[in-house]
Amino acid sequence: MTANQKGGNDTLLAGLAGLLPDLEQVYADIHAHPELSMQEKRTADLVAKRLRQTGFEVTAGVGKTGVVGLLKNGDGPVVMLRADMDALPVQEATGVPYASKVTATDAEGHTVPVMHACGHDMHVTWLLGAAAVLAQTRAAWKGTVMAVFQPAEETAAGAQAMIDDGLFKRFPKPEVVLGQHVMVGPAGALGGRVGTITSAADSFQVRLFGRGAHGSMPQASIDPVVMAASVVLRLQTIVARELAPAESAVVTVGALQAGTKENVIPDEAIIKLNVRTFDEGVRARVLAAITRIVNAEAAASGAPKPPEITPLDRYPMASNDQEATERLAAVFREHFSQERVHEVGPASASEDFGSFGTQWGVPSVFWFVGGTDPEVYAKAKAANRLNEIPSNHNPHFLPVLHPTLETGVEAMVVAARAWLVAG
Repeated sequence: MTANQKGGNDTLLAGLAGLLPDLEQVYADIHAHPELSMQEKRTADLVAKRLRQTGFEVTAGVGKTGVVGLLKNGDGPVVMLRADMDALPVQEATGVPYASKVTATDAEGHTVPVMHACGHDMHVTWLLGAAAVLAQTRAAWKGTVMAVFQPAEETAAGAQAMIDDGLFKRFPKPEVVLGQHVMVGPAGALGGRVGTITSAADSFQVRLFGRGAHGSMPQASIDPVVMAASVVLRLQTIVARELAPAESAVVTVGALQAGTKENVIPDEAIIKLNVRTFDEGVRARVLAAITRIVNAEAAASGAPKPPEITPLDRYPMASNDQEATERLAAVFREHFSQERVHEVGPASASEDFGSFGTQWGVPSVFWFVGGTDPEVYAKAKAANRLNEIPSNHNPHFLPVLHPTLETGVEAMVVAARAWLVAG
């Protein structure tokens, strides 16, 4: 970063402190009104209204509930900034005054609690803050800022829905795609890396078929509960016994559903599982092993028909472009200091952010922003108890408001400024 660039960032961010009280209210409002994937209408309306107020040209309803805002400011590169908007079917347990009390109907018709348990409310607030900063400081830069508020990241459907709805045809092609995510880590710190940043993810439903009977006459049954239990245990051996120690994968069974009464052996069982991998060859071997194990256990049990294995969702592996990531790391270290910017390993979490850059054929960079009280994090680390800090998707997950809020806004503005032409 040159001295002029650093001075330019200082100019851009001079008014951020004055925006923080309003952004705090926006964050609390979004947090208290979470919406499930592809149901983000209220959030999208709030986003569209605020973007228009700051001078953006707004297109709503992209990929059903997605919002795209363009701020054209003379000749220069197009920089795309992305935030995701959806929440999770989780019952909030944070106890804060703005905690969610919302329930909604999910895609399967069930009434579920809803919570921003992954920090997407913070992501939306960050991008709204960055948009406001850039709109207020147009004299300091040239180019086009494209703010993309994406639905349905949690179901891996939102990025593709926006792409399928003509994102690449209806809007200018960016020179770079930038995004960030709040995670467990000291608030105010940033982490990233060249190459793989988040894992690929595959989710499946396995339906196992048996033969029902009275609990007192197990000999008349083909018990799908025992079958399912055997499958769950055997699946654990894929990582433990079929992959080399240097290879990485996660196989998680998140749901096992069977039966309704203790003295009735049901006639089927449902397993839902999730797989995370960092290598396409490892992914292929793990998925093949799952199919082999499921079918073999069913056959060993004498199942009346083969299991049904149904894909639920698929996240591609996200990879950061080397040149763009190195440029971003340099400007982050100059702006935030060396101590606050860290190189991290690939995260086993997954994201559909990478679809934008990969399918558009442009470099993309994704990084993490810490959201944990630094003192709490330091004490947990010293006691070797980091795994006890509530992480994303936990009912107690709640980023500390400051300095998480201002760090994310600053990071997005500084990142955009690394490509935008000086005014």
